[in-house]
Amino acid sequence: MSQTQDQAGAGAADQHPPGWYPDPYGRHETRWWDGTRWTEHAASHGRQVVDPPSGGAPVPTVDRAPEKIQKDVAKAGIQPGSVQGGGTIFTEPVLVVNQKAKLIEVNSEYAIFDQHGRQLGAVRQVGQSTAKKILRVLTSYDQFMTHKLQVVDTAGNVLMTLTRPAKIVKSRVIVQDHLGNEVGQIVQQNAIGKIRFSLEAGGHTWGSINAENWRAWNFNIQDHTGTEVARITKTWEGLAKTLFTTADNYVVQIHRPLQDPLRMLVVASALGIDTALKQDARGFN
Repeated sequence: MSQTQDQAGAGAADQHPPGWYPDPYGRHETRWWDGTRWTEHAASHGRQVVDPPSGGAPVPTVDRAPEKIQKDVAKAGIQPGSVQGGGTIFTEPVLVVNQKAKLIEVNSEYAIFDQHGRQLGAVRQVGQSTAKKILRVLTSYDQFMTHKLQVVDTAGNVLMTLTRPAKIVKSRVIVQDHLGNEVGQIVQQNAIGKIRFSLEAGGHTWGSINAENWRAWNFNIQDHTGTEVARITKTWEGLAKTLFTTADNYVVQIHRPLQDPLRMLVVASALGIDTALKQDARGFN
């Protein structure tokens, strides 16, 4: 393998048997790993395609100065540097999520930074057909379709996958680990008023996401006892950028170390709240 293929293959390394795993190249939902290497066989929405495993794994980036990221953190009421973490998406107590600004959004792309402005990874949308991209440009019907997101590190290695199946009224997001195993689900509980989601895994409710206003811009995340374990705060980008681009930015504060599956569900909620859960810009439907 080349270095790029080695990095892309880290999520399904030699110790894993042949099978379909999240596509490390970010072009499809899954790709066939034959036990030693990635093959040209890939699939999205149940349809297989032939696509050679070449090229680098795309990692969305956002041109945002560390000083601006630190200002975002301060806007959320957090003193930058007051709490230190382990340097990864799963171990940092503060994550700053910045959407790539576009006049028209065809693929959802977010960069994930720590509180000091160092990029830790990204969120990228995968598996979209040409027809679906056209629908996103011309209509708002894509909000009712299935959406799949990959959370990756800066090398492009898949850390987890978020799938929001097609919906009519309420959203549901399936959270999978880097191998495609289901960790749990984020399930919308109501469609009127302040939106609430439950965090579910293994037949149990582990916590909830709770909108704090009707526009659902700020959220608190609680564990099963009702204790707040994390908070999501949207930061204001200014009138011109908000009106004329799709950019959204928000700060995630995780109050204490968490154990799985709650840890992965909380991070998934934080990274997918504006893409998988709020796919329609008009709010939850």
